[in-house]
Amino acid sequence: MTKPESAGHDYDVVIGGASLAGCAAAILLARRGARVALLERRSRPAAYKALCTHSLTANATPVLEELGLVPALEKAGAVRNEARWYTRWGWIEPSAAPGPELPYGYNVRRSTLDPLIRSRAAETPGVDVLLGHTVTGLLQEDGRTTGVRASTPEGEREIRARLVVGADGKDSAVAKFAGVPTRRHENARFGYLAHFRNLPLRDGISHAWFLVPDMAYAFPNDDGVTVVAVLPGKKRLPDFREDLEGSFLKLFRSLPDAPDIDAAERVTKFTGAVDYPLHTRRPTAPGLALIGDAALTGDPLWGVGCGWALQSARWLAEAAGRAGESAQTS
Repeated sequence: MTKPESAGHDYDVVIGGASLAGCAAAILLARRGARVALLERRSRPAAYKALCTHSLTANATPVLEELGLVPALEKAGAVRNEARWYTRWGWIEPSAAPGPELPYGYNVRRSTLDPLIRSRAAETPGVDVLLGHTVTGLLQEDGRTTGVRASTPEGEREIRARLVVGADGKDSAVAKFAGVPTRRHENARFGYLAHFRNLPLRDGISHAWFLVPDMAYAFPNDDGVTVVAVLPGKKRLPDFREDLEGSFLKLFRSLPDAPDIDAAERVTKFTGAVDYPLHTRRPTAPGLALIGDAALTGDPLWGVGCGWALQSARWLAEAAGRAGESAQTS
């Protein structure tokens, strides 16, 4: 392993977690001249996150463009995420706005997106993608994080770096090892989702239902698959658990103007969470940064997690780039 110029460091940056935030940060930091170790506990390059809205909000599109992923996403069938919204006052329909075209995001399954961005990270000069590497502790000196301990297929190892980044989700091990306090916010809903093929959606666009406290959505994705989710209030949970599939379909059929889910083919199992608390953490400490869900976990109802992961990765790369320029001129 070639050493960077900074003596005593194996890398400039070591990132725990090679999902959206971690891969985007690795690519953008490496483009700014950093040598990056990108650690991922899973050993399969095609591993992906299943519990997700599979939707990228419009704030993610400029980051996707900077990463050079937009052509590949569109070739893979990502769907621009236009939507209709049902509220107590009726449907809110999409309509053209005066002036410039509004920004858009994408609906794309994580089974498509995650391997794509991880492959782009692996192809980026300066990034070493280390699969099967699990962060088991942090190295610290004089109150500053200076690297990680990791379990690897070859045994335990230490990796020293100028900056350690936690991109390892809402239950971040990096944050825990660093002793970063977590503020927990209870979520009054639970949720389940499944993927359906050939669900007849009006105009072929996303639908969302706000029937407070119960919510639901149907987001068309790549390859003709629609992600269907229901997010009921927790008072429904005991009855829901007795018959998961029956309760899921019954709730969806009861939605106003619901698409005919019985005409569609379910192509995945039901996936969900009965308790999904939201976490917030201070995102920086000496030698440490947290991005994506490790810093802030949003309510999955709104589908902002993927966009936040990419946006926070970009902010980190920009801040690190400015810090590097300041160090060179001082």
